[in-house]
Amino acid sequence: MRRFAVFVGLLALVLSAGASAQLQIEINQGVDNPTPIAVVPFGWQGVGTAPDDVARIIDSDLARSGQFAPVSRRDMLSFPDRASDIYFRDWRALSSEYVLIGRVSGARSGDGPVRIEYQLFDAIRQLEIDSGTVSGSVQEIRMLAHQIADAVYERLTGIPGAFATRLLYVSVTRNPNGKDFYRLVLSDADGARPIVLFEGRDPIMAPSWSPDGSEVAYVSFETSRPAIYRQNLRTGVREQLTNFKGLNNSPVWSPDGNSMAMVLSKDGSPDIYLMNLASKKLRRLTRHYAIDTEPTWMPDGRSLLFTSDRGGRPQIYRYDLSSGQITRVTFEGSYNARARVAQDGRNVALVHQQNGQYHIAVHDLVTSRLTILTSTSLDESPSIAPNGSIVLYATKRDDKGILGAVAVDGGVRFSLPARDGGHVQEPAWSPYFYR
Repeated sequence: MRRFAVFVGLLALVLSAGASAQLQIEINQGVDNPTPIAVVPFGWQGVGTAPDDVARIIDSDLARSGQFAPVSRRDMLSFPDRASDIYFRDWRALSSEYVLIGRVSGARSGDGPVRIEYQLFDAIRQLEIDSGTVSGSVQEIRMLAHQIADAVYERLTGIPGAFATRLLYVSVTRNPNGKDFYRLVLSDADGARPIVLFEGRDPIMAPSWSPDGSEVAYVSFETSRPAIYRQNLRTGVREQLTNFKGLNNSPVWSPDGNSMAMVLSKDGSPDIYLMNLASKKLRRLTRHYAIDTEPTWMPDGRSLLFTSDRGGRPQIYRYDLSSGQITRVTFEGSYNARARVAQDGRNVALVHQQNGQYHIAVHDLVTSRLTILTSTSLDESPSIAPNGSIVLYATKRDDKGILGAVAVDGGVRFSLPARDGGHVQEPAWSPYFYR
């Protein structure tokens, strides 16, 4: 918790807080018969009004998951913030299976501390089933609310929540009469509190996270050709890692944070390289006349998946770091690319071509079953939530770049267009910060 608070506190202070291309949530599809839950407005114990509506944030998180149907505040018969004030018959009359209450105390402004207590009740059995306390800076009260939503989600579904995470994405302002404008943006998982990390007239591509969430890497064309940079989120300091002739692309941190896989063409055709981040020494992993690109790590750090057309068409291959052995992973269809592996090491999100259309699919590494998740036609750049439940990706709507999201079982769908109607692309979902 302390590492999380230090990180986000310094992030808010150091980096530019431009609110460019803020995302908005549009729920497209939820599960059948979502669970009714009442998230009661939290009590406030302090001077003036509460710094934020914690219950509203939690309510929105649970609704966005598609698993829950929050009770409207207009229908609530009372607003208890203590267990002794709950009358379960009132909530059963609203068909609510669960009731969440809480209290917020602390500072209203500045960087003072806040404390949030919460209790979750089973309205049918009339008993408390979970409770807890989160605390931190008032500037991070939204993230504290997301943490409570994570706890409630996990208690009721058995799956860890991923609301208290962050997103990276690239915002593009199109200019028909000149160069486009690019911004690398960091936001909460619900699109709130966007922060511009880097911006300019040159393209920005392939953002990725360090495993502890303290740094990001990306490709920028600011030197007139692609180069790989890393940027510290506490200090804002950038470091150029590569600027070789040809391609410098697809940087991805190893799970231990000590090295970075990337694509370079400095020795001829594009191949996968491994950079030791302390010494900056490079190790060439693949040597083939075909295009080897888009590396992604297996969670154990012992192997990498990558895209290659060495078989004639783009498919996913696996590189074993100890033996150097390369094996083909995908066989269904003529095009599979841009793999991203879930933390369970089993599900792989990727771009799959079917009937000339590009869709997001999930490939099961155990059964080799491939499941197509999307029906839109220009889907790309998948990224998996740290709990493995949702795939975030870039797509098009009305000729605008937006972000889409779909559950790995296809049951929940939502989209995240920019509020200002701009283009967003290249999403990357963060690891957990506070666990």
